[in-house]
Amino acid sequence: MSPELISILVLTVVFVIATTRSINMGALAFAAAFAVGTLVADLDADGIFAGFPGDLFVVLVGVTYLFAIARANGTTDWLVHASIRLVRGRVALIPWVMFALTGALTAIGAVSPAAVAIVAPIALSFAARYGISPLLMGAMVVHGAQAGGFSPISIYGSIVNGIVEREKLPGNELALFLASLVANLVIAAVVFVLFGGLKLWAQGAVAVTEEEDGTSGGGTSPAGTPTTGSTTTGTTTTGTATTGTTTAVAVRPEAPPAAHLTPARVATLLSLVALVVAVLAFDLDAGLTAITLAVVLSTAWPADSRTAVGEIAWPTVLLICGVLTYVGVLDEMGTITWAGEGVGGIGVPLLAAVLLCYIGALVSAFASSVGIMGALIPLAVPFLAQGEIGAVGMVAALAVSATVVDVSPFSTNGALVLAAAPDVDRERFFRQLMVYGGIVVAAVPAVVWLVLVVPGWG
Repeated sequence: MSPELISILVLTVVFVIATTRSINMGALAFAAAFAVGTLVADLDADGIFAGFPGDLFVVLVGVTYLFAIARANGTTDWLVHASIRLVRGRVALIPWVMFALTGALTAIGAVSPAAVAIVAPIALSFAARYGISPLLMGAMVVHGAQAGGFSPISIYGSIVNGIVEREKLPGNELALFLASLVANLVIAAVVFVLFGGLKLWAQGAVAVTEEEDGTSGGGTSPAGTPTTGSTTTGTTTTGTATTGTTTAVAVRPEAPPAAHLTPARVATLLSLVALVVAVLAFDLDAGLTAITLAVVLSTAWPADSRTAVGEIAWPTVLLICGVLTYVGVLDEMGTITWAGEGVGGIGVPLLAAVLLCYIGALVSAFASSVGIMGALIPLAVPFLAQGEIGAVGMVAALAVSATVVDVSPFSTNGALVLAAAPDVDRERFFRQLMVYGGIVVAAVPAVVWLVLVVPGWG
């Protein structure tokens, strides 16, 4: 049995054990990386750790640390109320606002994970506050980021168009952008319908009153049901029921005193703005910037941040870093290239094209989307040269297949969504994201192949 096949079988075993024994998959993946790297790939410790995602570790820790402080001092509650006022109380519009916001950020040049890191904690705090399915809100944020991710001035767009030019393939920057935009917009619309968006729309507008802002103990629920209670109590969830693919809209919990901007909240808001400016304007690392801002806030208001470190999503950090370290071992020993070359050698161009789309989707669900595109587009060159498949459609199909799956909890964007969700059963949410990501991996490559590749565009 070849080393590459052994490494794939071990990954399958890791999934099975983690699913059936409720063991953190990241811990299993670290053990598998050590075993396979040492016994099969003949790697030393440095070779195994080469795949450790240090940048993602810092992003996950930094962003969840900063937003734990924002939750503790009431800043996220204030932002939720401000969002409600912005859309005149229509809760159903908020997922679309988040979709558009992340799409705009990536379209003007933000790296997709950076945009998700900025928007997801606010979006998911809103979801927790109003009983919206976290899967719906998280998917809208990620698909929004990918919708704008291939504009001609975006990071992804620039990289893919550069690869196309280097390989001397026909290219169309606008077609690439529109393919990703339309694909993610359609998926977002389907997700909105399936995961409770229509119920949110049917409930109408929420009355935004002084009581709703937290200046007194009473208020009204999204459906108009009066609520009472002291504003000194924390946020509680009432009547939320999640079953299957939908989450019933809960009666709004008691509003915290979020109407007033305290000095700590003003400083936190300025920190969030500074994070956006640092990432977009100065191209600073989102994780390191977030940790620095969190430390500044902790120093100024230690009481608000005393428990913040404990609220960092450590199980998620272990999970994602472990799995990606194992994927790094696969890459180091050539398993990913081995699979791609095997597909590229198939004599039927259309069959090779759909298989490459599936490999791009499957591997990208665990690894760098841009890295996968950089490897797969050159592999497609031999059968594109035969003229039976349009290069523009094939490149667009590969780009969409390799990025739309970033809702997977093992990808950077999916991991950020998982880590940012407050007040959820994280294990259950992880399984939901994994199932949803699996459905996307299974369905989207075939659809984009049928729409973009089979007609022979370009």
